[in-house]
Amino acid sequence: MEPLSQDAAPRTLDRRSGPFGEVVLRERGGPDGEIHEIIANGCFLMDTSDGRSERLLMDAAYEALDGRPDPSVLIGGLGVGFSLARAAAEPGWSRIAVAEREQAIIEWHTSGPLKRISAAALADPRTTVLHTDLVGYLHNTSDTYDALCLDIDNGPDWTVTEDNGSLYSPVGLAACARCLSPGGVLAVWSAQPSRNFEDSLRNAGFSGVRTEEIRVARGVPDVVHLAVRPA
Repeated sequence: MEPLSQDAAPRTLDRRSGPFGEVVLRERGGPDGEIHEIIANGCFLMDTSDGRSERLLMDAAYEALDGRPDPSVLIGGLGVGFSLARAAAEPGWSRIAVAEREQAIIEWHTSGPLKRISAAALADPRTTVLHTDLVGYLHNTSDTYDALCLDIDNGPDWTVTEDNGSLYSPVGLAACARCLSPGGVLAVWSAQPSRNFEDSLRNAGFSGVRTEEIRVARGVPDVVHLAVRPA
């Protein structure tokens, strides 16, 4: 099959409806080949054109642990797989869990076009994919991690589904803190900076709150919000 030209309209490869709404996998042409993008409930979520900010999400969390031996990480959202691939490329992580609620997205990685990004990471014995809603998981699990790296929305101020908004509330941030080991790191990807979310993190008892930026070609930068559960 010939790749789409850069100017060609996106082509729908798969469309699924489920308990959380509709998810769509599309393909469009790019200067370096085909680009795949995920649309959730009519909202562009992410694509395979870059990945710098997803890699920053993982790198910043790992570095903030400051040499902690054998840390574990929970990634919220499989997405297009950049975060998982970056985690698996870091030998320091001892355990890598990914919470993904959409069966379609999991299948796009295990047997679809996104496996080109995630196949090696999914085969890594440190990796576990949890087919579960992240918000519910954080409230109900007894598991703890040294880092939580969350990328399930376009940010705290722009959620994919209404229920996700509770993740960034005081109750949701308390659930995040409970799932972190003392001194553990919470890292949250966002399509734009949010001073209100920084304030929410501090009000929830997190320390070391800061925001790292990734410049984009147009508009405001992508960011990663970072915070530490006090020891």
